[in-house]
Amino acid sequence: MKKALLALALGTFALGIAEFTMMGILGNLASDLGITVSKAGGLITAYAIGVCCGAPCLLFARRQPLKRLMLIMAAVIALGNALMTIAPNYGTMWAARFISGLPHGAYFGVGAIVARQLSAPGREAASVSFMIAGMTIATLLGVPMATFITDAVSWRLAFGIVAFAGIVTFIMIRIWVPQVRGLKDIGFWGQFKFLGTLAPWLIFGGVLFGQIGLYCWYSYIDPQMVHVAHFTASDMSWIMVLAGLGMFIGNLTCGQLAVRYKPSIVASTVQACGIIVLIAIYFLAGSKFASIVLMMLGTAILFGSGSPLQSSIVVYSRGGEMLGAALIQIAYNAGNAIAAGIGGTVIARGYGYTAPALAGVPLVLIGSILLLILYLRHERSHPFPA
Repeated sequence: MKKALLALALGTFALGIAEFTMMGILGNLASDLGITVSKAGGLITAYAIGVCCGAPCLLFARRQPLKRLMLIMAAVIALGNALMTIAPNYGTMWAARFISGLPHGAYFGVGAIVARQLSAPGREAASVSFMIAGMTIATLLGVPMATFITDAVSWRLAFGIVAFAGIVTFIMIRIWVPQVRGLKDIGFWGQFKFLGTLAPWLIFGGVLFGQIGLYCWYSYIDPQMVHVAHFTASDMSWIMVLAGLGMFIGNLTCGQLAVRYKPSIVASTVQACGIIVLIAIYFLAGSKFASIVLMMLGTAILFGSGSPLQSSIVVYSRGGEMLGAALIQIAYNAGNAIAAGIGGTVIARGYGYTAPALAGVPLVLIGSILLLILYLRHERSHPFPA
């Protein structure tokens, strides 16, 4: 089973490079294309919109074997990023990023279902965090490598590496992931029944607002580090290593905490800590040391609430697991798209590269409160369902 989980993690590794490399090379890419950083941020939005469009397709795939779905998504990961390497202008690049985003949400959604089926009883959240760890390792190793390659050669080669990672993922899933139990088919409309309860909406809201708030800041980490903390563009390679280290630690730590404590209180507490970190970033971003420490804390928080909630939504969407998996990914990536827009607008209006962090504070607060309500109403006095 460890090999099967590793194969799933290879996919999130490829997706992690595809998604997060853009943050580390935004300045270089904008310069190469002759566009503003704010306009280049639209490529982050394109990827997120692709996620939001691709994830709902799971509604029509409820009868498909889960392994087959994973193989299809791995193939699209390879295709979308291969197109990115040959895109001749901003418009075609936007389209390539959209295609690259299509399998992202569905992969995480189906992957979470498969990981839970492969896990030992009581270890479901930890197994999901292991799958998500592929993305954090991507930010720890893959994204800095892509950033270095961009600085030394070309950003096109960086996305070519992602395409290759997608091919390797396809092969590993085919070899290592067993045929797992399919989901019970209760009909198309039966998948929507769980939406009549409050708990999943609290998760979706907590994810959406928390993601918007934190991504307002993180979408523009490259210009913040270069123009505010005064690192060089070449420094972004090792800076992204530290950002990835924060994600890696936050994901696995909170995945283990969710085994001992209720997932909702873990996620709510982690997001609440994000409020303090974002405020500190706004005031201390000019210090090189402080900016690095706060960035690592911020990325740990960004991923810290992910694995508990990704696992929880499978529990709270019984009968509509595919839809639940799709909707939480829409919440994550709609948050990313909205955040890039908010952050870009704040910067374009002249408030500076640290202002997006402050703009994110009230949104993270709302997300934390929603997850706290989930804990108080559904988990504090009840055992968390397996």
